[in-house]
Amino acid sequence: MPRRCRLTGKGTVAGNNVSHAMNHSRRVQKANLQYKRLFVPELNRFVRVRLSARALRTVSKVGLMQFMRKQGLSLKDVTK
Repeated sequence: MPRRCRLTGKGTVAGNNVSHAMNHSRRVQKANLQYKRLFVPELNRFVRVRLSARALRTVSKVGLMQFMRKQGLSLKDVTK
């Protein structure tokens, strides 16, 4: 299973660790993904999604269904 947010598409990115002596070594920065059980009032049920912390903040503000409509996703796209 890829480490990718189901709502925003955020995933891992590559970068560098840079020491004080300016030595560079490659590293991977992973998205802050959480499994969350969200209640959807339109369906009157809970759904379990894997989403980033940033997406969770947005969903808390605007609601899951409205956020998915804006992203052009269906419920089947974001649930397991």
